[in-house]
Amino acid sequence: MSHRPLARALAALATLVTTALAAVLVVPGTAQAAAVNYVALGDSYSSGVGAGPYEWSTCLRSQKSYAPLWAAAHGADSFAFPACGGAVTADVIDDQVDALSTSTTMVTITIGGNDAGFVDVITSCRFGSTSTCTNAVNEARAFATGTLPGRLDATYAAIRDRAPNARLIVLGYPRLFELNSCGWLAMSVYKRTILNGAADLLATVTAGRATAAGATFVDTRAQFADHGVCGADPWINDISGVIEAYHPDADGYRHGYLAALNSVTG
Repeated sequence: MSHRPLARALAALATLVTTALAAVLVVPGTAQAAAVNYVALGDSYSSGVGAGPYEWSTCLRSQKSYAPLWAAAHGADSFAFPACGGAVTADVIDDQVDALSTSTTMVTITIGGNDAGFVDVITSCRFGSTSTCTNAVNEARAFATGTLPGRLDATYAAIRDRAPNARLIVLGYPRLFELNSCGWLAMSVYKRTILNGAADLLATVTAGRATAAGATFVDTRAQFADHGVCGADPWINDISGVIEAYHPDADGYRHGYLAALNSVTG
């Protein structure tokens, strides 16, 4: 009697078992990681103003900002960096979201400070009277609670529309000042206090709108504690450079913003 049918049956069984084992067994270290396609949106606190050196453009993008540092450290498969110094929410919606697509897996953003008049408020407090500073801060606070929430909602919605598969991470702004004495040319403790209070309000508003949009909010204030202007080891530039004033320096982006981002991404 021929044994060929039996041999064929055994061979088929062996193939089936081998295929099944290949499907369920995973050899450690051989699993393919998911692609990371990262896009960094936002204003000067994302583009890296304060860290330098800058690429040749009006956006003042620096490779020492937290975004390119994160992309390099995590081996991002692709990295786009349209963040631009001076950007407001409308700039993100009209221009920056063009860098997004359905293949984008992670988006970071800092935005809202310029909408609320960051430069004008800082200028009013640094060079104006106490009453001028107070009025400027109060106007910014009213904008932050009245108008800014709608602008943030529209911005996050535009990002979601263009990158529906991405994790959206919204980073906040730090307090800029420590309150200890730091020389007679420094802003008064009162001015620094109300500016820090405005930063706290902006963080609260931004966190609320980010959460409502299903995004992850990253509060950077803890990382920058004791490292503001007038601190013993400041990570925020003072008035010495007009463009870079009151923005993080290279240490601020690496040890402040990058550390804060790593706390939620690993």
